[in-house]
Amino acid sequence: MEYLPPQPWMSAPATRAVVAALTAGGADVRFVGGCVRDSILGRAVTDIDIATPDAPTRVIELLEAAGLKAVPTGIEHGTVTAVAFHRPFEITTLRRDVESYGRRAKVSFTDDWTADAARRDFTFNALSCTPEGRLHDPFGGVVDLRTKRVRFVGDATARIREDVLRLLRFFRFYAHYGAPPPDGDALAAARVMAPLLPKLSGERIAAETLKLLAAADPAAVLVLMRDHMVLMHFLPEADRLDRLDRLVGIEARLGLEAEPPRRLAAVLAGGEQVARTVAARLRLSNALRDRIVAAIARPAPLASLDGAQARALRYRLSAEAYRDRCLIAWAENGAPDEAWRTILAMAEWSPPQFPIKAQDAVDRGATAGPGLGRLMADLEKWWIAGDFAADRAFCLAELDRRLSAISG
Repeated sequence: MEYLPPQPWMSAPATRAVVAALTAGGADVRFVGGCVRDSILGRAVTDIDIATPDAPTRVIELLEAAGLKAVPTGIEHGTVTAVAFHRPFEITTLRRDVESYGRRAKVSFTDDWTADAARRDFTFNALSCTPEGRLHDPFGGVVDLRTKRVRFVGDATARIREDVLRLLRFFRFYAHYGAPPPDGDALAAARVMAPLLPKLSGERIAAETLKLLAAADPAAVLVLMRDHMVLMHFLPEADRLDRLDRLVGIEARLGLEAEPPRRLAAVLAGGEQVARTVAARLRLSNALRDRIVAAIARPAPLASLDGAQARALRYRLSAEAYRDRCLIAWAENGAPDEAWRTILAMAEWSPPQFPIKAQDAVDRGATAGPGLGRLMADLEKWWIAGDFAADRAFCLAELDRRLSAISG
């Protein structure tokens, strides 16, 4: 393939404006990385990256001369973000590695396109194309894409040693772009280099793990990682690959989109405390931590729940937490789909608000304090047990009865 067929993102006004600005000084520019890779496969393109031989300071001059916003997001490594029509474009000067310190490699700028491509991790990520669509494929990336082979540029062990994050990226890209059998050299290198994974920050491990879990069949890839002694070095708690596999099948039958946090919860063995430990180690946000913990907390739904029991559980949970917990319980316990579909549908139910408040009790002579809190909690449990049928008047009558019993 010498030319990439015309792509909407290539002819979009924002793209044309950035390309025109960068080429105004006479330099050749190319689209690089994911936008080229995904266009060849006919997949959606979200981010557009552009490479140029011009130095970052020159890139900024050209962009500003064209009236475009230029943000020096990583100028020491040659990266400038251009903004055109409110859309960002990452512009990077061609580089070659001088010394490698993992994520903080020392680079020098160059005008050698092949040297820049040789820095990239996988052959299909080293692809580039001109604004007219002419492809440049120095390492056979197009063939690897077509045959679903994820292959390192150069020696796999050396590339991982330069940056151990590439080990996780291999499995992530294999999950999204690969097909069996996986590249033998890459697997062998991953097994040898896996003990280095704990040196990565929790945030970087989390980002790659969640991206892997967004793949169509992440369980099979995690099995591969387990069998090649990789999983144990960054996520040893992932011992429920069977449950994850069943969850993915359920999601597919229901037509649900992949939800990586739910899938992460499903793969963890050990309950809430384990989920909190993993969340802390991976430095997940509070929102992600809470979602994962809630997804595997007790009580777990059962397919045998009747409507009132399902509503009682849903009342205590958000729609998201209820849905996550039902799907994971479904994957854990099985039972016919129809029974679980009925339980799961309760996620769409909008729970009513408890009709009375503590102030109602205070207005009737109750004293504020722990005893009042227990009284209101017990009263709410009574209301829930009655399937939320009692209205405000009925709840106030029950409150009066209980207050009378206490005072008497």
